[in-house]
Amino acid sequence: MTACENPTFDKLRLATFIVTHMEKIEHINYIKVPVAQVYKALTTQEGLGAFWTTALIVEPKPGFINEFDFDDDYGTKMKIVELSENKRIEWECIASDPEWVGTGVSFELSEKDGVTAVVLKHFNWRELTEFYRWCNYNWAMFLLSLKSYCEDGAGTPYQKRKF
Repeated sequence: MTACENPTFDKLRLATFIVTHMEKIEHINYIKVPVAQVYKALTTQEGLGAFWTTALIVEPKPGFINEFDFDDDYGTKMKIVELSENKRIEWECIASDPEWVGTGVSFELSEKDGVTAVVLKHFNWRELTEFYRWCNYNWAMFLLSLKSYCEDGAGTPYQKRKF
C-alpha cells in the first residue's frame, strides 16, 4: 500500500513526504571578486549573456519573467521570485523542458576576504533522470563560466561551448 492509498495518511504528512523526497542539484564555487560583481553578473542581461546564453531577455526586478534560449525547441522562462542584493537570487521555472517546469533555482552569495562563495541550488525536481544528470553537469559548467567571466572578463555562454 502506498502513502496515497493509506486513508490514515493525512495531507500534511503527504506534503512533507513529497517535499523531502524531491531531488535537487547543489554546487558551490569560489570567485575571487567582490560579491557585488557576482550579483551583477547573475542579475543583468549583460552578465548572464556573457557567460550563460547570448539569447536572452533579462531585467533585475522581482516578478519579471526572464527568458533564456539555448537553441532548443522551447524557450526557458524563469520568474524572479527573490532578489536580495548581494545575498540571494531565486527563480521559478514557468516554461522550459517539462522536467524543469515547477522547479526553482537559487544563488546564495557570501563574501569573505574578497572571495565570493556562490551556492547554486536547482530544487524541486520530481525524479532523478538522465536529463537531471545532464543538467547537473551543465550547472557546474555554468559556475565555471561565471567564474571565468567575473575573474577574467570572458565567460563561455552556451552558444560557444563544445558538446
